[in-house]
Amino acid sequence: MAARKTAGKTAGKKGQSEYFFDYSLLFIVLFLLGFGLVMIYSASSYSAFEEYKDTAYYLKKQLTAVILGLGLMMVVANIPYHFWERFAVLGYLVSAGLITLVKTPLGVASHGATRWIRIPGIPMNLQPAEVAKLCMILFLAVLVCKMGKSVRTMKGFILMVVIPLPIVAEVYLLTSNLSSAIIILAIAVLMVFVASPDYKKFVIMALAGAALVALVVYLVVSGNDFLKFRGGRIRAWLEPESDPTDTGFQTLQGLYAIGSGGIWGKGLGQSMQKLSFLPEAQNDMIFSVICEELGLFGAVAIILMFIMLLWRMMIIANNAPDLFGAMLVVGVMGHIAVQAILNIAVVTATIPNTGISLPFISYGGSSVMFLLIEIGLVLSVARRIQLKEL
Repeated sequence: MAARKTAGKTAGKKGQSEYFFDYSLLFIVLFLLGFGLVMIYSASSYSAFEEYKDTAYYLKKQLTAVILGLGLMMVVANIPYHFWERFAVLGYLVSAGLITLVKTPLGVASHGATRWIRIPGIPMNLQPAEVAKLCMILFLAVLVCKMGKSVRTMKGFILMVVIPLPIVAEVYLLTSNLSSAIIILAIAVLMVFVASPDYKKFVIMALAGAALVALVVYLVVSGNDFLKFRGGRIRAWLEPESDPTDTGFQTLQGLYAIGSGGIWGKGLGQSMQKLSFLPEAQNDMIFSVICEELGLFGAVAIILMFIMLLWRMMIIANNAPDLFGAMLVVGVMGHIAVQAILNIAVVTATIPNTGISLPFISYGGSSVMFLLIEIGLVLSVARRIQLKEL
């Protein structure tokens, strides 16, 4: 249910126009943020005290990012979304440049990977991959509008898929962030899927992708070590019990948490796996803690909230004033959907383990800030939808 905001015409007058503001979308986002803060505190309080002597260490950092993100969201929501159209190419180039900075002295290493950069004067690190996701959505939305009907041709299809590849390669090769590289490529594929009515190309692409994945899994299982540590993750995914203290440790601990939660869970704050057993409990594996403390009921409730969020965005995209607005919303919708699905799939061992956060809920300042900026774009598009009262 969405509220309506009057556009300045006399109430009751025939042909009156009203502007649409989706308070339902805003409420869902605020709920997910609030729930995320509660779960971050629950999942991280023990490890935060052990490491920093402050049970609220991670909560305070995330709260700072959420407040900053909400401020940016409201600013973006009140700026006409066509304003950003002129910065599409600049955004693409800036995001490419920021990714290269991880290999400079500004790069910040954590957990064996350098994926962040230190911005002088700012008390938090920036993850360039999150900037790249936002800039890619903006760039591809502009590109679809510029190409028009030619996006439906094979040449247009190939162009839309190839253009993100330099950024995808940078994210993967320079930051070793496979999950973000997959998300950026998935955003491009989903946006061209919506823009092009010819689904045959996507069926062929899906079959080719499935065949490639099957081949990689076969080679890894056969003992080929061409993927190095990622091959170990695939083997741990297929048989985590074979190495329960190393490659299969996080997967097994996450499954123990999910299984021990049952239907209703142990109760908020009562997780045992977060007590130094489950790595990254407040980040990539927070869904495991949700399942352990709130059970299947809590897990399903969160999944339903994400479905409602995507549904509201789908309504906005379908009623957007123009193609550019619709493609912006589609890009944001694809980003959140793919990231949530991949996170839950990793936690439940449906796919091999790879570091990816749960949108709005997992700990991560850059992630939540740029997700809220994307929500601001969606709200900006929604505010330009006119409702006619005949």
